Amino acid sequence: MVADADADPQPDGSTRYGKGRRAGRPDTKGQILAAARESFAEVGYEKASLRGIAARAGVDPALVHHYFGTKEKLFAAAVDVPFDPQGVAAAVQEAPLELRGRRLVHVFLGVWDDPVRRAPLLALLRAAMSQDSASALLRGFGRRVMVARIAQGMTGEDRELRAEAAVAQLFGLVIARHVLRIEPMASASAQELEDLVGPVIQQYFD
Repeated sequence: MVADADADPQPDGSTRYGKGRRAGRPDTKGQILAAARESFAEVGYEKASLRGIAARAGVDPALVHHYFGTKEKLFAAAVDVPFDPQGVAAAVQEAPLELRGRRLVHVFLGVWDDPVRRAPLLALLRAAMSQDSASALLRGFGRRVMVARIAQGMTGEDRELRAEAAVAQLFGLVIARHVLRIEPMASASAQELEDLVGPVIQQYFD
């Protein structure tokens, strides 16, 4: 039997029709992402729920799990993060404690210095400077993804504050390098910046 082209695949291999589905093979994944961006911008990461996002998108909640798995992965996709946050965190945590600051700078610059991955990040960063919804998404990404992951590699009661300080300094670095293009920082090599900024970021880990 040929599967209905407008039916959505389910995790168990069956198909299900969402309520109010439009005819003609709607972009279900795109609907979910659009609904997620709206929800995260309006109520924040903590209050947004996968069930609520599914209702806003007009799809079955099982589809959200099918396409994205967890709320964090959906959030990362909604913000259009061109890298795996867990992979970045793992790369930092695999380094010896005394080298984690340098490793974080290395990984961070590796993402931002890649033109393909830099483009969506710059778009979000620029939008956040003028749009409240984009600002809310970037703030949520920084706090829930970046800060939370970096703090895992730190010790001490104030580790979240130190992780926030590290993220703030790194964002300041990329703004100067890729948005304002301040020289000589804009044309400095990644290695030069890693040598310069790595020891400073390391203080937050220490």
